[in-house]
Amino acid sequence: MLMSTPQSTIAAPLVMVDVRSRPSRRRDEPRTVSPIAFDTLDDRALAEEFSAGDERALREAYARWSPLVFRLALRSLGDRTDAEDVTQQVYLAAWRGRATFDLSRSTLSAWIVGITKHRIADAHEARARSRRLEESLVAEASVAATEVDDDFAERVMVQEELGRLEPVPRRVMQLAFYDQLSHSQIAEALDLPIGTVKSHVRRSLSRLRSRWEVEDGPHRA
Repeated sequence: MLMSTPQSTIAAPLVMVDVRSRPSRRRDEPRTVSPIAFDTLDDRALAEEFSAGDERALREAYARWSPLVFRLALRSLGDRTDAEDVTQQVYLAAWRGRATFDLSRSTLSAWIVGITKHRIADAHEARARSRRLEESLVAEASVAATEVDDDFAERVMVQEELGRLEPVPRRVMQLAFYDQLSHSQIAEALDLPIGTVKSHVRRSLSRLRSRWEVEDGPHRA
C-alpha cells in the first residue's frame, strides 16, 4: 500500500493549535515543522497542510478518504486488485499534483474524488484496449493459421542457409532479412563499402534461390 493508516496514539507532548483562527499560509512561504496532531485538524486545515507539501497531511488524507476511493473504484471495476491499484494511483496523482489544488474552489475530499473518477475511467479504457488487442490477435491468428506451416518452413530454410555463410555475409543478410536495413544502413553499421554489402547480398540471395529451387523441384508438374 501507499502508506499505513496513522496509529491512534501519537507521541506526546503535542502542542494543540486553534487551526480555525490560524491565518492561511502562502504556497511559497517557508514552512516550519510543527507538532500538530493531524488527526484533529478539520478538513480545511488539513487541506492547507496538504497543499503546502506536508507529508503528514498526505498520510492523514489517505486515512480519511482512501476507504471512499477504494469503494468507488471497487463498485465500478468489480475487482479488488484493480480497485487497490486505482487507490494508489489516485493518491500518487494527488500528491504530485498538489500545486494545482485550489482550496478556494474545492474541498480536498471533493478534489480527490474527482481524481478518482478520472482514474476509474482510465482503468476502464485500459481494459477496453486490452480486449481489443486480444480480439485482434485472435483474429489475426485465425486468418494466418493456414499459412503458419509454410512460413515456418521458409524461416527454417533461411536460417539454415544463413548458417552456412561466412561470418561477414551472414551478418549482412541478417541485417537485411531480419532487421530490414537498407544497403547503406548495413554498410554504415558494419563499416563496409556499400559495394561489398551489395555483393554479399547478391551472392547470398543466389544461394537461397538455388536452395529453394532444389526444395521445390519434386513438387513441380
